Amino acid sequence: MEHTLVTSKKLKNRWLIALSGVLLHLSIGSAYAWSIYTNPIKQASSWSEGQISFAFSLAIFCLGFSAAFMGHLTDKYGPRMTGTIASVFFGAGIALTGLAISIQSLPMLYLSYGLIGGIGLGTGYVTPVSTMMAWFPDRPGLATGMAIMGFGFATLITTPIAEMLMANIGLTNTFYVLGISYFVIMFLSSQYLAKPPVGWVPEGFKEEKPKKEEKVTTTGPSLTANEAIKTKRFWMLWVMLFINITCGIALISAAAPLAQKSTGMTAGLAATMVAIMGLFNGGGRFAWATISDYIGRPNVFTLYFVIDVIALIALYFTRSPIAFMILICIVMTCYGGGFSAVPTYISDIFGNKSVAALHGYILTAWALAGMAGPILLSWITDISGSYATAMLVFAGMSAVALVLSLLIRRDIAKYAVK
Repeated sequence: MEHTLVTSKKLKNRWLIALSGVLLHLSIGSAYAWSIYTNPIKQASSWSEGQISFAFSLAIFCLGFSAAFMGHLTDKYGPRMTGTIASVFFGAGIALTGLAISIQSLPMLYLSYGLIGGIGLGTGYVTPVSTMMAWFPDRPGLATGMAIMGFGFATLITTPIAEMLMANIGLTNTFYVLGISYFVIMFLSSQYLAKPPVGWVPEGFKEEKPKKEEKVTTTGPSLTANEAIKTKRFWMLWVMLFINITCGIALISAAAPLAQKSTGMTAGLAATMVAIMGLFNGGGRFAWATISDYIGRPNVFTLYFVIDVIALIALYFTRSPIAFMILICIVMTCYGGGFSAVPTYISDIFGNKSVAALHGYILTAWALAGMAGPILLSWITDISGSYATAMLVFAGMSAVALVLSLLIRRDIAKYAVK
């Protein structure tokens, strides 16, 4: 046999590992529901909408850079430790947000939700991904899709619960209850997370290995995180993800007014469209990651940008509310898919030595895109007087990413196992 199979009775159930990872991401993914708190916070304070929304941007920024640091800790100490850290920071960040609102302190809002909560976000985001990939070597795309799908679907669960809580116990108490709840769910989920034993593989799985006469070059796929970030292919992948997120998060930030001004869509239909976008964002994470197991990550990323270029140009011209809704939901699947396919793409081209650390590094693209996307959309709209012009700019950016998705193949082939 190629591997030593572990038969210990204490071996953890990999599907429960997957469930733990999904619960972790469902908790931190609630951050995407921040917009539902905007009006209630505005009514309860003297803060402007821009000041309130900046807390979310700051949280995403801190997510990316904390992930870059915490990914190393996940590789070194395991997911239980970083998952526990994430539960403390995210739970505390949400609960302290309620306190910030109650005492009307804007700096504390940024400290609690933006900094503390953002660190919890980044730490929790990288914690389960490499672990689930290790438990599912037969379907690494499926594994990351399951985990990151939870992040995308979280708003569908959080929104009705948070609205019910705000209606019954008030705004600040809602944050206290949610903060404690997220801490408990994340803490308990983290305690079950663990890497598989050395030598373990699923029953019936055989990993393809190069023949004896084949050798892996020293610059081949098995690189440490610090070695990988010195390569062209890392930065090409970084820019591809940055462009994908910039375009996607810009559309998310202004989907409702964009639809209303471009197509005359009613406010009610626009709100429905935003909810449906969450479905496609989450579903795309699972679907594209699973598809990538069959057609490969390079092909999936190329498809993202082919679809984005076509859909974004079509969004510029469309005046039909239904056609607009279909097109923006298609873009959302590619936006979500980029998050779920990138960890396995990292593993494919750099090996499994430092997946969590590299995943953290590449999520700095999310940190910067979270700031750049909404700002770029607002700037283009202010200059042109129309949201539609931004669709052409985003289509051009996606075309650049499409070219990179083809060029990265040449760089990967250059350093492939020989």
